[in-house]
Amino acid sequence: MTDRGDPQRPEALDVGDIDLASLLERFERTLLGGPRKYARAELSGAAGIDPDEARTMWRALGFATVEDDDVVFTDGDVTALRNAKSLSENLGIDDEMLTAMTRMLGRTFSRLAAWQGQLLVELVANRPDLLASEDAITDYLEELLPTIQDIQTYVWRRQLAAYLSRIVSRATGEVADAGTSTAVVGFADMSGFTTLTRKASEAELREVLDAFESLATDIVGAHGGRIVKTIGDEVLFVVDDAVDAAQIALELQKAASEDDRLPPLRIGLAAGPVVNRLGDVYGSTVNIASRLTTICRPGWVLVDRVMAEELRDDERFALRPRRPESVRGYHHLRQWRLRAADEPRPSRHRGGRGERQAPLRARVERVADRASEQLHHRPRSSGPGADHRVT
Repeated sequence: MTDRGDPQRPEALDVGDIDLASLLERFERTLLGGPRKYARAELSGAAGIDPDEARTMWRALGFATVEDDDVVFTDGDVTALRNAKSLSENLGIDDEMLTAMTRMLGRTFSRLAAWQGQLLVELVANRPDLLASEDAITDYLEELLPTIQDIQTYVWRRQLAAYLSRIVSRATGEVADAGTSTAVVGFADMSGFTTLTRKASEAELREVLDAFESLATDIVGAHGGRIVKTIGDEVLFVVDDAVDAAQIALELQKAASEDDRLPPLRIGLAAGPVVNRLGDVYGSTVNIASRLTTICRPGWVLVDRVMAEELRDDERFALRPRRPESVRGYHHLRQWRLRAADEPRPSRHRGGRGERQAPLRARVERVADRASEQLHHRPRSSGPGADHRVT
């Protein structure tokens, strides 16, 4: 799909008489720490690293494969390989961990660089005075880039401090396992997004995605959560507390419903053990949250059994059991619909003619829901030893 009327696309820029090849060469020297002057063997020799190790690291970073005789490497690449060697030799990081770290950095910064590249093009496009000469563009970018780099470093340090703080807060008298934790995992995706991609222009899609990511970032962060990643029309987030997770989900739904740019969301929440690996999360808890999102209706929030147990006695929330469903990996996945306790329930009557005039499917669903509630919502006892679990 193309949007030829979008003035922000790079090919739409009118650069006048500027030599783009010359401009790129000047810009590369700034970004890469000097001119390209090393082939692969020369790079390995200058860095004091085995050529095969250098090739493995280059590929792990996500860069295109180059021929041995291609002169593409700079002094900045030499410094980077020396630093990687130092991590391995002096700080006790083995080759497997070093490769995994390199791969994660490559994936993360590839996305970040793509976004920043688009941003730079848009900034230049909105400043016609910069297009007067190569020097004007180069001076502007050389002034802007150090500021962006400083902000990135600041955000990274802040995020690292926040992560370590979460680890310490969960630790008991024993040494905490930094690779495994108990958390709530949430998925939120925009319903009908595939249809939207066929109808909307690229500019409109960018506006929708930016609005969704901004909304999710603000609400998840406000309740102490962390966005793990965004996958197109879907956001994956984690949070330590079930109540915070529930509030995030309900606020996301409310905010999306009030934003004309966004379609209804489908949100699934599951609580339990989570495996943390290089910034991502894995395990059955993640799988359950994903499956709940898949079967969720637009505008709803579905939670698993553990979440239902955590929220059951909280008067701010209303839980309604749904029929278990068979999904990939789970033959009997149990689910509860989560709503705010003060949210008005939709009327069960249409036009004042009574429930008998409602569509057959709606009546069957209500009967099934009542049966599910009787089967899966045990009556509570107020006496000693009462079982308050949701089963």
